[in-house]
Amino acid sequence: MQPSEALAVAAQVAVTLAGFAGIVVVFRPQSVHAWSAIDRYRLVLLLMNSAVPLVLSLFGLLLLSMAPPPTAIWRWCSGVCFTAQITAFALSSRPLTQLGPADLKAINKLVFYGTGALMFAATVLQALNFAMWNKFWPFHAGIFVHLFAAIVQFLRLILLPPRSANQL
Repeated sequence: MQPSEALAVAAQVAVTLAGFAGIVVVFRPQSVHAWSAIDRYRLVLLLMNSAVPLVLSLFGLLLLSMAPPPTAIWRWCSGVCFTAQITAFALSSRPLTQLGPADLKAINKLVFYGTGALMFAATVLQALNFAMWNKFWPFHAGIFVHLFAAIVQFLRLILLPPRSANQL
């Protein structure tokens, strides 16, 4: 599969996952403002992990559309991906500090730390690709990890029963 095809598929999956977030919101019994803090946090993670791969895929496709494509195209993409991952980490950890003790107990540690380890590995790959390799696969791995995290959050929002704010 060519990089342009892989990026186009990743962009389509990211848009689909963002659309699924809308479906989750519509079919929940109460409005988003009445959701528990942990459910709102999961929705934020789903949206963020859908938006980041979409932007990264579109950026890669933009650079591929240049004639001729830059020789350091995947180095640039990994630099942007590294910046996006650090920004996403900073933005996603802020709402985590606002969760109460009951919400923190509701977090599945295996999913939380497992996804965090994958994100860390993908961030290290971006730094290595920027510094030494200039290959497509580490950049695509960064996109993949965000899509994987979005799928996990979507499944958790669908499969876990909603927690009302007065349950806590």
